[in-house]
Amino acid sequence: MKRRQFLKQAGLGLAAGGVAAPAIAQSLPQIRWRMASSFPKSLDTLYGTAEQIGSRVSRMTDGRFEIRVFAAGEIVPPLQVLDAVQNGTVECGQSASYYYVGKDPAFAFDTALPFGMNCRQQNAWVYYGGGLELLRALFRSHNIINFPAGNTGTQMAGWYRKEIKTVADLKGLKMRVAGLAGQILAKLGVVPQQIGGADIYPALEKGTIDAAEWVGPYDDEKLGFHKVAKYYYYPGWWEGSAMLSIYVNIKQWEALPKSYQEALEVACAEANIHMVAKYDAKNTEALRRLVAGGAQLRQFPRPVMEACYKVAQDLYGELATKSPEFKKIYGPWNTFRESQYLWFRVAENTFDNFVYSVGRGGTKR
Repeated sequence: MKRRQFLKQAGLGLAAGGVAAPAIAQSLPQIRWRMASSFPKSLDTLYGTAEQIGSRVSRMTDGRFEIRVFAAGEIVPPLQVLDAVQNGTVECGQSASYYYVGKDPAFAFDTALPFGMNCRQQNAWVYYGGGLELLRALFRSHNIINFPAGNTGTQMAGWYRKEIKTVADLKGLKMRVAGLAGQILAKLGVVPQQIGGADIYPALEKGTIDAAEWVGPYDDEKLGFHKVAKYYYYPGWWEGSAMLSIYVNIKQWEALPKSYQEALEVACAEANIHMVAKYDAKNTEALRRLVAGGAQLRQFPRPVMEACYKVAQDLYGELATKSPEFKKIYGPWNTFRESQYLWFRVAENTFDNFVYSVGRGGTKR
């Protein structure tokens, strides 16, 4: 066959293929969903991730499957997203499951347990350690299927009006704190408050609370906490990582065409990579600006950390006796965590400790 004739026929074949794909797409239904987020629009990493997921799904389906995101309070309050998905008020939602430990403490596993795993360990447990299967069983009982869709990495411990030098300094402290950390701190005298992100600043400013934790420098700077509380503590022992999830109503999920399901799963998996990468990239400069502006960095004293750790282990034993779901997940979760600690102590931690200890710029000459 002559070269010119071959190219002409090949071109016709490509053109035919180009017509076929849109034709297939046109046969799929036009679907419009609403996603309720627990986060305000000002947080471009948390709320912004939900928008990125919606945009990605739309592009992968040629605009046939669109998810419109609504910020906290636009459809439901920030701490009622799970309920809205469960009862079908919205088709899907973006939230952190530890907001709902009042329903069942087992929900904490989908976000973070105090003194738990870091981001990489959490992903290892979810994707390869049986975690997702355990979490899916929990959420299915609430008419929901969950998808990991982001992680903050290890968080800061928040902003305080006074210094925390001893365990006694915690007594009577009114603090905004999420998840099981509130129950742990309550046993040490703290008065925990669970407040949505947009409502924290006015509560701290008015003195309704004495301290507040959120995520880390990049978000905390946006929310302005440094203007009303100057002591900035670390580490956030209650969130060695904090996984965010997309919740989908089971009936809505099962009604989706398979290709739409795949698009949503892929978009969530991408978000799970990009969120922590963005925080890692942005937190450094934000922390520098906060310190330059007067924030006083403080590390929790070891006796405070040890006291909190002991209470946490006692609490997990209590919760396992009260919640069958917590007990079912805690055993395998704890076994996996211990195996991860063994590995990370050998290579990861040794490497990190060395390169951090030799100073800026790598090996000293």
